[in-house]
Amino acid sequence: MKSALIVVDVQNDFCEGGALAVAGGADVAARISDYLRRRGARYDTVVATRDWHAPLPDTNDGHFAADGDPDYVTTWPVHCVAGTPGAEYHPNLELPERTVHVVKGESRQDYSGFQGRILDAPDGRQLASLLLDRNIACVDVVGLATDFCVAATAVDARRGGATIVTVLTDLTAAVSAPTAIRALTDLTARRIRLEESR
Repeated sequence: MKSALIVVDVQNDFCEGGALAVAGGADVAARISDYLRRRGARYDTVVATRDWHAPLPDTNDGHFAADGDPDYVTTWPVHCVAGTPGAEYHPNLELPERTVHVVKGESRQDYSGFQGRILDAPDGRQLASLLLDRNIACVDVVGLATDFCVAATAVDARRGGATIVTVLTDLTAAVSAPTAIRALTDLTARRIRLEESR
């Protein structure tokens, strides 16, 4: 069966020193790079997603907490604004040249990489159709953050027809322990595998 690795939102703003940092984000970026060097050839397709938000006053459909404090559940500080350093991949992340780049959250509240568009596709093509055309049956998901965009991407990979979806948990980091536990429990209930990379 053909396989894909989806690297979710390993961006400067989600790593230490960023606007919405996840503890351990920079280390996850380095570990994903090491994994790609060791095991990247096993994948027929490698995908990397990025939040690509519009700047204020656009709240990205309420995603940015424009007035008042964010609740860190449905509203967030301003982060990953398209074209800014915070939206770029973290320097510890080394992606192969063949990587398919997806951007999401353009004036919207996208969490899943399947809600975005392939960056260089002239027709606004989305990830689901690409994986379908390439006959991808197995999808591994890594990146940031476990409890939000990683989980949402894994769920949509399963909905999109992938036979086996696996979150490689040692190549992710979470916003918080309680939300991570809830997300991982939900993934298991959806028959999404939780494994460590090898």
